[in-house]
Amino acid sequence: MATDISIPTNTKTVSFQLDGKEITLRTGRLAMQATGAVEIRCGDTQLLVSCTESKNAREGIDYFPLLVDYEEKLYSVGRIPGSFPRREGKATDRAVLVSRLIDRPIRPLFKEGYKQDVMIVAVCMSADQVNPPDTLAMLGASIATEIAGLPFAGPIGACRVGRVNGKFVANPTYEQMAESDIDIVVAGTESSIMMVEAGCAIVPEKDVLAAIDYGHQAIKVQVELQKKWMKELGIVKKEFIPEEKSEELAQIVRDHAGPKLKQSIDGVTEKNVRWEFVSGAEKAVVEAIAQLPDDNVIKTFKSSKIAAYLEEHEAELMRAQVLETGKRADGRRPDEIRTITCEVGVLPRTHGSALFTRGTTQVLSIATLGTGMDAQRLDSIEPVKEKRYMHHYNFPSYSVGEVRPNRGPGRREIGHGALAERAIQFVLPEDADFPYVLRVVSEVLSSNGSTSMASTCGSSLALADAGVPLKHTVGGIAMGLIIEGDRFAILSDIQGLEDFLGDMDFKVTGTRDGITALQMDIKVEGISLEVMRIALDQAKRGRIHIIDKMDACLAEPRKTLSKWAPRIISLRIDPEDIGTVIGPGGKVIRRIIEETGATNDIQDDGTVLIASVESEGGEAARDWIVRMLKRIEVGAIYSGRVTRIIPVGAFVEVLPGKEGMVHISQLENRRVEKVEDAVAVGQRVIVKVREIDDRGRVNLTIKGVAPEEKAAAEKAAGIVSEPEKTEETE
Repeated sequence: MATDISIPTNTKTVSFQLDGKEITLRTGRLAMQATGAVEIRCGDTQLLVSCTESKNAREGIDYFPLLVDYEEKLYSVGRIPGSFPRREGKATDRAVLVSRLIDRPIRPLFKEGYKQDVMIVAVCMSADQVNPPDTLAMLGASIATEIAGLPFAGPIGACRVGRVNGKFVANPTYEQMAESDIDIVVAGTESSIMMVEAGCAIVPEKDVLAAIDYGHQAIKVQVELQKKWMKELGIVKKEFIPEEKSEELAQIVRDHAGPKLKQSIDGVTEKNVRWEFVSGAEKAVVEAIAQLPDDNVIKTFKSSKIAAYLEEHEAELMRAQVLETGKRADGRRPDEIRTITCEVGVLPRTHGSALFTRGTTQVLSIATLGTGMDAQRLDSIEPVKEKRYMHHYNFPSYSVGEVRPNRGPGRREIGHGALAERAIQFVLPEDADFPYVLRVVSEVLSSNGSTSMASTCGSSLALADAGVPLKHTVGGIAMGLIIEGDRFAILSDIQGLEDFLGDMDFKVTGTRDGITALQMDIKVEGISLEVMRIALDQAKRGRIHIIDKMDACLAEPRKTLSKWAPRIISLRIDPEDIGTVIGPGGKVIRRIIEETGATNDIQDDGTVLIASVESEGGEAARDWIVRMLKRIEVGAIYSGRVTRIIPVGAFVEVLPGKEGMVHISQLENRRVEKVEDAVAVGQRVIVKVREIDDRGRVNLTIKGVAPEEKAAAEKAAGIVSEPEKTEETE
């Protein structure tokens, strides 16, 4: 049965300024069947962001099913995808990271207990490669959700902050970001900060806080605009009444699970021991419920609902213990860090490896050095076209004692890998000084909180073990927060329980002198700058403690590379000679690779990077190229090889790819009837350049080489000479 759809024809538009850049919002023109949709534009970068709520709620789920997708369309930059099917495929890592940026500040602000399926889709439809689309997508997600009228405690704003020539800039362009020492994305409400994602070139904590504050001022402008616009649009948020809690079940949990749960947080350091207590608590509650009358409504509750009550009580006990006694679940003080051990050179055939263990969290990081041809080519809408440093984070099921298939990296793995990658990139050597492509893989072997920070520490050690000349050691620490009203506690080096039941996950990486990366997620409705300042100060003390442990294991990068790593020789040639080195159809370069075993990466500016595990192969390739580009000089003596014979003479390759001809009359000091009587193809001979004619042809002589010249040339070339033919010897 057909359904009539009323399509509104009126559109509403509003604009505002952010550090001189105009941002325009429009709704009512596109995606009319979404619950809420908005177009957002800055310059020629334009996105469509929609928010759609399902018609009916799913039964029996114990989580909020929010799905966020950010999509890059290559038509936005006038390009056809490079994949075989010539269409966009799975989300790129960049798209996944932007999806996470949108999700993290939005999710905590939906009303507790709301479990309707919601999907936010942000599509970049036009990209000017001047204005980044990510913070626009975040702002658009808030606006689309507000227009949808969902039970959302927003709106929020989002802003990137850069620093150019000592001055903060809101939503800087790509060009400005190339000059900035700070790249901080901040999201929050008008009163508090919800999320921070940052990369910094070893920037002090006070400067990071100042940048966050600058971003928050821009957020306040965005929030005020949204509230005013929603009022003009007549948006009324839907009323949501959460399910009433069962006080009877809560009391059963307190009475029967409480003792075991208290034991689980009474100085227990081993994760499996804690789980034994938690399992005992669950069993006690199940047995208590079994004793209830058959008509008691609690007996109809699903196990997931009972588990939620257990989790809530466990959180109450853990949080109260920290706030009232200053004692954490594993017995530590709030600022105390778990026992740390470090090892390097763990794997014998890799270029560099490190095992970093903190408590029961353990990560093995492996560094691999490659050539320019190993750089990752990026097919995206951003100006950056390749990556020369990659960090990949793997989180197998055995690391948490679970049985499930490993099906490649998910969004969490991509996010953790990107954070550790960003943490290290500011201390890497310049490409000109160390022309290697670098990849680090961090394998999580055991997880009990803070695996991304363990990956950062492991990466720093593995790269140093590989001989990469890092400028500084980089350490990382995850901070937590317990907040109840005016009381709060900052926790250093949080374990899994504190991450799960706490209010904040605040990861900070850096050197002794400053921050290189930062990521903060809040589960409550934001925190103040003062709480952030205290957390950053405490994180700095913890970070330096961790770096001390790392430096005790390996104080500085190794002076030499692993014997299994490629040796790279850098050579500069005239760009006009690039074609000569490559040869027609790549013939010459392929021959060099085949005969020396060394790879050659030739760049447009004439830089040639020759890589070979065996140093002899690299030296041979370099000598080959140097000889090939030498100019043949009249009167010079060369050791060459006969390449072909014709009736009037023999062609000799005197330099790689460069030939001259020895006329039959110049072969020997006697009359030669046939060229084959004097020389054979493949024979090495000593020749002298007689002349180079006006057509560039090189004329050679063998008989014109004096005996002493021949002897010197043969010695240099390592040729054992045969006695000269004379009439007597014949």
